[in-house]
Amino acid sequence: MHVVLAGGGTAGHIEPALALADALRRQDPTVGITALGTEKGLETRLVPERGYELGLIPAVPLPRKPTPELITVPGRLRGTIKAAEQILERTKADCVVGFGGYVALPGYLAAKRLGVPIIVHEANARPGLANKIGSRYAKFVAVSTPDSKLRGARYVGIPLRRTIATLDRAAVRPEARAAFGLDPNLPTLLVSGGSQGARRLNEVVQAAVPVLQRAGIQVLHAVGPKNELPHVDNMPGMPPYVPVPYVDRMDLAYAAADMMLCRAGAMTVAELSAVGLPAAFVPLPIGNGEQRLNAQPLVNAGGGLLVDDAQLTPDWVQNSVLPVLADPHRLYEMSRAASEFGRRDADELLVGMVYEAIAQRNK
Repeated sequence: MHVVLAGGGTAGHIEPALALADALRRQDPTVGITALGTEKGLETRLVPERGYELGLIPAVPLPRKPTPELITVPGRLRGTIKAAEQILERTKADCVVGFGGYVALPGYLAAKRLGVPIIVHEANARPGLANKIGSRYAKFVAVSTPDSKLRGARYVGIPLRRTIATLDRAAVRPEARAAFGLDPNLPTLLVSGGSQGARRLNEVVQAAVPVLQRAGIQVLHAVGPKNELPHVDNMPGMPPYVPVPYVDRMDLAYAAADMMLCRAGAMTVAELSAVGLPAAFVPLPIGNGEQRLNAQPLVNAGGGLLVDDAQLTPDWVQNSVLPVLADPHRLYEMSRAASEFGRRDADELLVGMVYEAIAQRNK
């Protein structure tokens, strides 16, 4: 059996694809796996690092919304569809699993031409153009939220790294807090604006840190590798404020924390709900509004707070985040709500869909 994954470009597309690849290999170590990608995407580093074959195709960026530029897409896609076809033929692909983005669309169209089964996974609450098109040709569509509008979709969640999907926060907490130089017993706020950081979150949190510290709250702050680390002057006896450029062990960061302040990317929302970590979500104010839609169901379930980027201020942190961190019962209830909403088995559910799709083809 050989499975081709189409989800290059950003970590939000690549990580779920790699989580599925890992789950397929756990089920059958002999399965062949090839990931489609382009020369400029993060997949050129992430896919080989995880031990999987990368098949390169030309990049054809897609407009995020219907625009006159859409008219030019078919012509620009011809060469990249042909390249994807050649990879499917060379690998004798049994199915294509796409995760959206500009790598996915040529994978879907090549699979349709060759009669290869298609599975679509949509991570965001608002589907992207590639997956809207791909879902027309796919008998199997998986989504991360029960509110998805894609026709015939199954709610499975997002495939997660095993270190996240199997994380026991309470059991790992002592090791995690020691790893970051945090106090083992104090309430802890984790702050991150994603892999590159977020200047808005950084500025607000740095201004709010003294108030949090005086209230007995310690802060672990991933500022982003390209952002300047703030000056730290932790006074004796005050809770620690630990700024770091980047966290490469998010499982430990989640285990160390009692609450998180973050953006609302689909992967972040899925990970936090899976591990039961309450969060204050600050959706990115640009794009098509998908980040608010990603977070809203979890917030509605009681597992988080939601604030517009423009409304995020040090006063809001003091008035909305601090009371949660200072209330163990409320933290427990929000954690439980997040856990009940979260899905830890999306990778295995998606593996089942792969086998189902192939079995239907072989009937």
